Amino acid sequence: MAMSVPLNRRRTLDPVVMMVGALALAIVLTWIIPSGAYRRLPNGDAVPGTYHAIPKVRSVAALWAAKSTEKLAAPASPIALVTALPTGMARQAGLIFMIMFLGGMFGVLRASGAVEAAIERMVSLSGGRAAVVAPCLMIAISAGSSFLGLISEYLLIIPIVLALAARLGRGVLFGFAIVTVAAKIGYLGSVTNPVILMVAQPIAGVPVFSGFSLRLAMWMGFLVLGIGVVLREGRAELHAVVPGPASALSARHLAIVGLVCASVALIIYGSAEWHWRDAQFGAFYLALAVAVGVAGGMSAGRIAHALVEGMKSMVLAGFLVGMAGAVEVVLTEGRILDPIVHGLASLSEGLPRVLVGEALVLIEMVLTFLIPSASAKAALSMPILVPIARMAGISGQTTVLAFLLGNGLVNMVSPTSGMLLAYLATANLPFSTWFRFILPLFGLLTILAFVVIGFAVHIGY
Repeated sequence: MAMSVPLNRRRTLDPVVMMVGALALAIVLTWIIPSGAYRRLPNGDAVPGTYHAIPKVRSVAALWAAKSTEKLAAPASPIALVTALPTGMARQAGLIFMIMFLGGMFGVLRASGAVEAAIERMVSLSGGRAAVVAPCLMIAISAGSSFLGLISEYLLIIPIVLALAARLGRGVLFGFAIVTVAAKIGYLGSVTNPVILMVAQPIAGVPVFSGFSLRLAMWMGFLVLGIGVVLREGRAELHAVVPGPASALSARHLAIVGLVCASVALIIYGSAEWHWRDAQFGAFYLALAVAVGVAGGMSAGRIAHALVEGMKSMVLAGFLVGMAGAVEVVLTEGRILDPIVHGLASLSEGLPRVLVGEALVLIEMVLTFLIPSASAKAALSMPILVPIARMAGISGQTTVLAFLLGNGLVNMVSPTSGMLLAYLATANLPFSTWFRFILPLFGLLTILAFVVIGFAVHIGY
């Protein structure tokens, strides 16, 4: 159901080529940046004050077979361009298969005809007014990210929203922006996002979910800006829309729509209460595919064929997630992530209090290019940054806010974010098209983020 986008291949940078470039850069950095490490607790958190340099062997042998140990580091071999990919894909296997099974479920859902029927009904009832539909969808999507930590789950709805946007007379970018801008702003605000806050706030020594009032106000303000930018894009893409009659859905289509709505509720509950992760989500999508096929009166053979066709449509998205994992593998095995954190943290020491707060945001922005995973980045950076912030008179709560802002901003635009690339691959939208669209909003939100962090430091948040 992903919409096709006319591309000029000579001017559009392929996402796979982008990830190969990022992987090559990571390999080069392991030769340039000195290696080092922090001592770590059993849960993986770095221990402040324990950073130590690790000697690095730069030799001809390191070009081919040298491996890092705890006492001796080796730069990544050029052949890591190939060898790091299977390792990265293995580490991201749960997410990759979840994406594939999600695509299979959509293949069955598309074949049932229920999505098209439901979209026609929605367009008819709204009178074809995108200015009504888009804000309602964005508020719901962003709330799911901000309060519940939903992000990969929204791959589920991208094809549906793209089809809805097309029926409303808008282009692929409008539909994609409805989901992505809303989800990214939700993560940026993270009012009660358990995925991040349950990791970052305990490290900072503050109660989980505390300090939500400022994050709530920030999220609401940022979301209003995001909705305005998306609606402006919708007006630019406007084509004539003639809503059809609001015909009733068939009994089978109603059953399928009910199944999908119930599945969304179950996904939210499973994530929050049963702590579902990628493997559980993947199994759920497989079961949902079968249920949708049965409800739609499809034969077993037709369900199987639609499932496989849907999985094929998500191969690129899964591959990009694996490539993003390979970049992190190279940086980790080259023992240069800890030196980067140590070096960035050292730069903020001795600055005035407000500037330390701004520096914390910048540090997290840099780290997000290298480590898109929020939970992994929190475990690596927060134990180091919290003591530095406290020495400057900045609270743990404000340090968590700086982490949220740096992480959320860069994941809107980062070419190393496997999830963003998976979103783009699902929509068949070039990264360059998205980058041109989001850059002005990214710039505005970045300025506002520094205003917010300065305010937080000033009031002792």
